[in-house]
Amino acid sequence: MSGILPETFVPGFHDEEQARKMTYSDFGGTGLKVSKIAFGTGVFCYAYNDVDIEKCRQALVRALKSGVNYIDTAPYYGHGESEEVLGTILQGIPRKAYYIATKVGRYEKEIKRQFDFGAEKTRQSIDDSLRRLKLDYVDILQVHDVEFAPSLDIVLKETLPTVREIIKSGKARFMGITGYPIKPLAECVQKSSVKLDMVLSYARLTMFDDSLNEFLPLFKKYNLGIVNAAVNGLGLLTNLGERDWHVATQTIKNVCAAARKLCIENNVELGNLAVWHSIQQPGPDTTLIGMDSVQVVDYNLKVLQQGLTQHELNVYNLVMNMLKTKLQEKHWEGYEVEKYWELMQKD
Repeated sequence: MSGILPETFVPGFHDEEQARKMTYSDFGGTGLKVSKIAFGTGVFCYAYNDVDIEKCRQALVRALKSGVNYIDTAPYYGHGESEEVLGTILQGIPRKAYYIATKVGRYEKEIKRQFDFGAEKTRQSIDDSLRRLKLDYVDILQVHDVEFAPSLDIVLKETLPTVREIIKSGKARFMGITGYPIKPLAECVQKSSVKLDMVLSYARLTMFDDSLNEFLPLFKKYNLGIVNAAVNGLGLLTNLGERDWHVATQTIKNVCAAARKLCIENNVELGNLAVWHSIQQPGPDTTLIGMDSVQVVDYNLKVLQQGLTQHELNVYNLVMNMLKTKLQEKHWEGYEVEKYWELMQKD
């Protein structure tokens, strides 16, 4: 619903006219009302760019002043760099003006030290995150990419109960899980002995993959907040294209490259089409988008508030037809986990 100001509205900080244009949704059973688009800070680290803190600050301030109220980060993004950059920027922003989510479980690029779902590391992680973020608490603490755990039993019996302890301590308010394969997320939801508040799925409700839709009824049944992240397929559905670390199959990359070429020839940004497509999908409470410049923020706000032009809609239909007719594969599920365990078994 737009036109209504949420509890995160701060007179004197927000642009009230812009904030009233934002659409807010109930975030599961948390009582939070989250903006239709959320601010992803994975791009606040070297994995994506050389970080320009001032550009990042301007982007975040523009987004927040315009009514965006959900920020996502993680210690894995740049081995804490995203949280450190974010913590510096947040010093000049009222704490009331945003909800912030971080994660535990995934940490470093080095393969042997990348994941740790143990209780001790989980407790240490939230303390490290709060120190980097310069905050007393986060609103949401998520277990990051549960599919990489040696067994989901570790997540169910150790990580999630530890996160619940952290919530009781006041260092977080709500808890959830994230991942790329959706079945492990559903299994955690159904088997968890502690109450989950939200789930984050990424690159699974995009122009070429609608897999998340199958699981939305289950997540809604458990009254979970639902975050739809990486709606541009981690760069596949943008005019810049994916990074060299992307693990999609070559077939998916090739078809998305053809879609990209079509958009460039027609002077249309494929990323705008991808965002518009995903925010039209019913089910998710917020769409999480990485944003590291005012220009990117403004693009996304414009798509949200004004939709697509007729020319863009025409190109969108051409791209959707291309993806449906030329791409039989929807995802790259399994590859990343399999590769991880192969590398773990090497000396």
